[in-house]
Amino acid sequence: MSTNIAVPSVGESITGGMLTTWLKGDGEYVTEGDEIFELETEKTSMNIPAPVSGVLKRTVDEGSEVETGQVVGEIDESAPAAPGRDAHPKTDEAPASPASHDALSPAVRRVVDEHQLNPAAIEGTGKDGRITKADALDAVNRNSAASAPQPAAQPSPAPVPARQPAASREERDEDVVKMTMIRKKTAARLIEARRNAAHLTTFNEIDMHKVMAIRSEHKDDFEKEHGIRIGFMSFFVKACCQALKTFPPVNAMIEGDDVHYHHYYDIGVAISLERGLIVPVIRDADKLSFAGIENAISSLARRAKDKSLTPQELTGGTFTITNGGVFGSLLSTPIPAYPQVAILGMHTIKKRPVVVDDEIVIRPMMYVALTYDHRIIDGRDAIGFLNKVKEFIEDPDKLLLEM
Repeated sequence: MSTNIAVPSVGESITGGMLTTWLKGDGEYVTEGDEIFELETEKTSMNIPAPVSGVLKRTVDEGSEVETGQVVGEIDESAPAAPGRDAHPKTDEAPASPASHDALSPAVRRVVDEHQLNPAAIEGTGKDGRITKADALDAVNRNSAASAPQPAAQPSPAPVPARQPAASREERDEDVVKMTMIRKKTAARLIEARRNAAHLTTFNEIDMHKVMAIRSEHKDDFEKEHGIRIGFMSFFVKACCQALKTFPPVNAMIEGDDVHYHHYYDIGVAISLERGLIVPVIRDADKLSFAGIENAISSLARRAKDKSLTPQELTGGTFTITNGGVFGSLLSTPIPAYPQVAILGMHTIKKRPVVVDDEIVIRPMMYVALTYDHRIIDGRDAIGFLNKVKEFIEDPDKLLLEM
């Protein structure tokens, strides 16, 4: 008896995605609950478990776009698992290593196939031992030299010019890979945001010394009490929630000719992953404590990396915060996550001379940027919002007292 493996429904607005990676081999015995393939949608990536135990038969290739409900394989439940090994070990696939045929870049694979080379016999000089096109061509040259008859002795050749012509584009090593679903959707939304909104950015700078002093003084006790470290993001989430209450247009959304003013505060926190940028949402962030916010951020970030976020956790935000400072960015102009109308950009902290009470002092300063949709947010509200965030961060007592 065989059971079909179908692409599961992962959200009301999501109709499909891409089967990026098979996690189990064709003919391999799998146990119910084992993760068997990775599904990437426009919002997140997740590992899909086996519905039953048995021998896996894959019917869809990696990199294929699939639809919800589509059958991508089947599991033969009648085949028992042999003790200590797969019921049907793979015999027709190359070993999973940098030297396997499937792991080669298209340019290298073309040389290997044309000259019938054995990838396992080629020493890779690329990153992590990856075989480059130059490695494959060297192998071709070595094979040709080994099989050719030895020529008679010849006079010494003329010196070869030191400068050689540049290699043509076809001779250079490159990888061609499909854009991930997350990057495709992010690109589409950014273009949509640019086309449908009138974005402006306003800037300010924040003296971070009081917040940094609080973190330094209480970080150990905070971690002992709550089991998590306190970071800057929880201060900014709190500050933004309070500022949004004062400036409702910044927390609004345009739909057709209507403006939706949200009286709840679902804050998106941008997380950068290798496969693209995602923005999981902290629901009702204004009702959470500092520890609650830090735990929410930690959980979302961990599950984003584990590919276990649900689509619902990536939708419905009313305002977004992004921190380019973790990568060293000094200043940027972020784009709001459409259809949101504003986004706050945090940046790296640098010590700079500033004037305080008519004296020049050295303080840890951070530039902040608010990009906003001018169709609904006037400059007065945008600047006022950013000033309010600055006020809360520079005077955390007001933030803690929600004044």
